[in-house]
Amino acid sequence: MSSPATAPPAPSSLPRIVAASLIGTTIEWYDFFLYGSAAALVFNKLFFPDSDPLVGTLLSFLTYAVGFAARPLGALVFGHYGDRLGRKKLLVLSLLLMGGATFAIGLLPTHATVGAAAPMLLTMLRLVQGFALGGEWGGAVLLVSEHGDARRRGFWAAWPQTGAPAGQLLATGVLSLLTAVLSDDAFGTWGWRIPFLLSGVLVMVGLWIRLSVDESPVFKEALERAESKSRRADEAEKLPLVSVLRHHWRDVLVAMGARMAENVSYYVITAFILVYATTSAGVSKQTALNAVLIGSAVHFAVIPAWGALSDRVGRRPVYLFGAAGIGLWMFPFFSLVDTGSFGYLVLAVTVGLVLHGAMYAPQAAFFAEMFATRMRYSGASIGAQFASVAAGAPAPLIATALLADYDSSTPIALYVIAAAVLTLIAVGVARETRHRDLADVEAGDDERTAAGRAAEARTV
Repeated sequence: MSSPATAPPAPSSLPRIVAASLIGTTIEWYDFFLYGSAAALVFNKLFFPDSDPLVGTLLSFLTYAVGFAARPLGALVFGHYGDRLGRKKLLVLSLLLMGGATFAIGLLPTHATVGAAAPMLLTMLRLVQGFALGGEWGGAVLLVSEHGDARRRGFWAAWPQTGAPAGQLLATGVLSLLTAVLSDDAFGTWGWRIPFLLSGVLVMVGLWIRLSVDESPVFKEALERAESKSRRADEAEKLPLVSVLRHHWRDVLVAMGARMAENVSYYVITAFILVYATTSAGVSKQTALNAVLIGSAVHFAVIPAWGALSDRVGRRPVYLFGAAGIGLWMFPFFSLVDTGSFGYLVLAVTVGLVLHGAMYAPQAAFFAEMFATRMRYSGASIGAQFASVAAGAPAPLIATALLADYDSSTPIALYVIAAAVLTLIAVGVARETRHRDLADVEAGDDERTAAGRAAEARTV
């Protein structure tokens, strides 16, 4: 008989939990990606007007990268308290922080009004965004992973992952609509503020849904077990970060390596492409945004399918396929973009995002299954967000700098391929996790059930 922690939730509760995680992550990613798109399109003129256009874009991407620098701090703080107080409370806080910062960006004065204070204020709010997002991802995927049916964990945990393309879709869609109906002057003067101010409404909807769900049953059971232990044992668990580094340091390194190709490729395909397509391929802003819009819609649709496949064949095979595929796609990707054809641009972005989804979909379950319950929020968040500093944060920045130095896409393609090689190594040496019972994984314990060990052996 299944324990309460591992028994599947009532049919009506799991979809509600998935919806709460998905809507919350969609809103947070909308806020985060909106900044990236605006950095590529208008922030160089509004906040760094005295620079050469490409240098201004580089500076705006620097403020974009600052948000990533704050994500590890968010992972540490939210992971620590999420492992002590629960997933739900921290997810509510992350949504409030992200939404508030994004709304405030929509009210910021520009360089023309307050001078150097404008980019400083922009950078501060970007730090708040990064801090909030650093704590959001781990809690959202764990809330679903720890509620869901273990046999379909990959499928259900993939749904919060669709918040990234959904947020990208929403952010790009709003920007695409505004650039279509407004003149360049109107968009640059006041139109760019509208998507940021809309975040306030979206956050209210997200909070209403997120407050309606229950805490993870796996976490509640683990908390009850911890409270029944001696005071000494309880004191040892008050620093989940220490326990993660003591018992799961190898898993943290695997998670960081697994994120390299996934993170680098995503921001090259969705953020840097807006710069490359408009400056090197002669494509209009509207055309580039529409291509990302279509690719993001397909990305949203394929992520649950990749997650379901990982339930059948394992997390590692699907992840490895995505990493190898994205590396092989980079040269064709830029060749298609260079044609300046809208159809080829859509094909380049869409195939790239489909291959990215093969990494991103199983990632949620894969990372959750690596760590013990009382340190799972910390472990998954630290592994994911520390990698973002080395991968996603500098990706648009490095790609833009390479373009400025070499005036060629070849170094950029090689950069993504190098990241893919790192991911292939990390996932290649990792253990398969799909048969692990989240309630049974304890600190320093790498034991699986007999059936899990047998099934795991068959997948190796």
